Amino acid sequence: MRRISCDIHIQARPEQVWAVLTDFDRFHEWNPFLVEATGRPQPGTRLSLRFRLPDSGTEMVFKPTVLTSEPHRVLRWRGRFGVKGIFDGLHSFELTPVDGGTHLVQMETFTGVLVPFTRSVITQSDVGFQRLNEALKERVETLAAA
Repeated sequence: MRRISCDIHIQARPEQVWAVLTDFDRFHEWNPFLVEATGRPQPGTRLSLRFRLPDSGTEMVFKPTVLTSEPHRVLRWRGRFGVKGIFDGLHSFELTPVDGGTHLVQMETFTGVLVPFTRSVITQSDVGFQRLNEALKERVETLAAA
């Protein structure tokens, strides 16, 4: 098992952050890591997400299933490479109201037999999470100020 996590404070209400985070049709406009997304943030639905690894520019598509969608609080999905237990990722965004803004934590727990052999992908994903958080902050704060 391997877990990566990063957090950021966004000067906007959780509902404003949620609106941008779940507007998948516009990810291509601002998101440097999840560069394309389709689907609905509803439990049981499948998303189609194309991500770009920061250092290599390599792009991959995966189709996770939404597990939890609590508006303004939590979005969680599980993706798999092949069958269960090979390379699974449990990804979440958690939003908490703090000091008139939002504390956002983005996290993923990787499990499966291939995890020890995917170090560079996980390391690059960690950088991608940080860039996504920073871009989300900029997008939300810009929209909130308008």
